Parts: sequence; structure tokens; C-alpha cells
Amino acid sequence: MNRIAISPRHDWPAKVEEIGLTYHTPEGRTYWDESAYYQFNAAEVDILEKAGNDLHAMCIQAAQHVIDENLFDQLGIPADAVPFLKNSWERDDFSVYGRFDFIFDGRTPPKMLEYNADTPTALVEAAVAQWYWLQDFSRNSDQFNSIHEKLVAAWKQFGARSPGKIHFGGIKECPEDEQTVLYVQDTCHQAGLATSQLYIEDIGCDRDQKRFVDLENQPVRNYFKLYPWEWMWHEEFSFSLKWEACNFVEPMWKMLLSNKGLLPILWKLYPGHPNLLPAFFSADELTTVTGANAGYVKKPKLSREGANVSIVLGSATVQTNDGDYGEEGFIYQALAPLAEFDGNHPVCGVWIVNHEACGLGIREDRSLITGNLSRFVPHLF
Repeated sequence: MNRIAISPRHDWPAKVEEIGLTYHTPEGRTYWDESAYYQFNAAEVDILEKAGNDLHAMCIQAAQHVIDENLFDQLGIPADAVPFLKNSWERDDFSVYGRFDFIFDGRTPPKMLEYNADTPTALVEAAVAQWYWLQDFSRNSDQFNSIHEKLVAAWKQFGARSPGKIHFGGIKECPEDEQTVLYVQDTCHQAGLATSQLYIEDIGCDRDQKRFVDLENQPVRNYFKLYPWEWMWHEEFSFSLKWEACNFVEPMWKMLLSNKGLLPILWKLYPGHPNLLPAFFSADELTTVTGANAGYVKKPKLSREGANVSIVLGSATVQTNDGDYGEEGFIYQALAPLAEFDGNHPVCGVWIVNHEACGLGIREDRSLITGNLSRFVPHLF
């Protein structure tokens, strides 16, 4: 694994905008960064793929453990949601995608940081933008990237189980979310299914019929939402989730996997696993295992884009990101020996589509905490 500096394509902004990556330079800062790429060998790609598949299977087992032992409080899951989450699990409601974040340097086993299992972004970048970059830069090289094909195949399988139109939506006036939703909708359209756009804010509730409706008052039976489940259960319309009148993607049972409270449960079930970092629900429990002077990361059970994450060394907090998360509590994870290439710290995002690892996207930053504006850098092998 190496980071190699190169010259960007001279017309790269137009090229990435043409395929939907319109948010390449937010606030004047480079987000899509093709001034370098990460080079892997085939064995390293196999290691990342295996880690993704193994961890996904372990997360499924950990979710079953939460259900069997009634550990929902440890994950901060609202009591009202629990019966319906269980129903979603028992129905095996269809899951399309998710993304693991790993620390990996090519020498030591990948270490899981978290599982973005409900509303992962950076999908256009990973599935499309870096693939087109590869065709221009090194057509004879390969890339860990069958995300697009796997998404199309997943939607075909979803359509066989849940016939009818699929509505797609996120929140308004968020360019990254809008383009992500449009891209996922396009993969669904390529699968031969009928689709329609419907923002979260525009979903209606027909109380008499106990169903969701669109702006034409037509029923919404299937809905891809780029909107977190924990937010949905705090919304005014959360009562309507109890109708179970809509097939949501991602399904409600993904609340178990997209929660960082799963990390201590994974460590309890698989202590010492090479792809896990020690994690506990209290700092004292963690330092008993790792030592009082060892560093750790304090993470909200529910957060995104590095918000409210703190790095602690000894008794001092050396770095923290602001945000509005943490109400449900925190977990404490051992500080991973961060990979570093030319002063950059990459996080390897391994994509899971229909329960199978199928692609890689890399975000990097000079900061120790990956945030919303951390750069996306392409890769090849």
C-alpha cells in the first residue's frame, strides 16, 4: 500500500460534475482530490474484502445478541421502536448497502472504526467518480469496485420481493445527499424498477388508511431514505412508523448495526479479534484492559462525520470535533495506531451491498479525526 502523488486531469472539475459529483470543492476546500492515489496489491485488496465480509457477519451475530439479551438500552434505541425493529429483523427486511470504516496501512490487519450501516455517503465518489478517473489515468489497472453492478443486482432482488414503485429521498438543499439519492435511484432504474423522487419533508401521512402518501396523495409503499432512523423516531410523524405500511431502505433493523454501541458488544463477543479494537461502555473498563496511559477515542453512540468525537491521551483530550450528538451516551474505543502516508491519515471505507463486500473508497485527512470535509482520494491495484 502506497500513496503516490500525481498531476490531476486538467479538466477534472467538468469530468466529475458530469457524473454527479457536484460537491467536489465545498466552501472552497478540496474534497475530491486526484492529486494523489493509493496503490494496493491484490493481496491487500483481498485482506480488506475479507475483513468487510467477516465483520458484516459478526455484526449480524451481534445484532441477534442485542435482541436475544434485550440490550436496546445500551444502544440508546427508543423503547417505542423496539417491537417494530424486532419485526423488521424477523421479516429479514431487505438491506441494500452499508460502509465499514477501517484503519489499514497494508502491514497490520485492518481495524474496524465503525459501521455506517444506515445512511452512508461518499457513494458517488466510490462507485462512479474514481472508476472514471481510473479509465483516464490507468485503464490497464484494476480497482476494488463492483459497487455499481452490485447495487443494480440488489435492486432487482428487492423488486422481486417488494413490487411497486420505489420513492427516493433525503433532505432538501443538501447537494451531497441529493446527488447520492439520485445515483442510487439511477441504479434502481437500471434494474428495471419504477422510481420517483420524494423528499423526506414532503412525505404525507394518511391517518384513515394508515399509510404514507406522496405529493399526489398516492401511496408510498417502498421508500429509500437518506435519513437516519434515530431521527425518524424523534420526528412528529414517528407514530406512523408503527403502521409498518412501507418497506424502508435501509430497514429498521439497521438501527442495530449503525450504532457505535455495537462496538463494545462486538468486542465482548469476539475479544481479541484481529479486525477489532477494544471497546467498552466506560473509559475505566477500557483502560483496565489497555492501561491507564493508553490512548482512546470517545465516540457518541449516534453521530456522523466525526462530530463530537474526542481523542484522549492519558488525562488530556488532545483533539475533539464539535457537533450536536451525544445525548444517547458514548462508547470508548482503543486508539488505533493510525496509518500515515506523507502526513495524511487514510480511512478505508469498504462497501457492503446485499451483504457482500464489493468496493473501497478512501477518505484522508491530516487531522486524526476524519470529518465531513476530509478528502476523497482514488485508488487502484
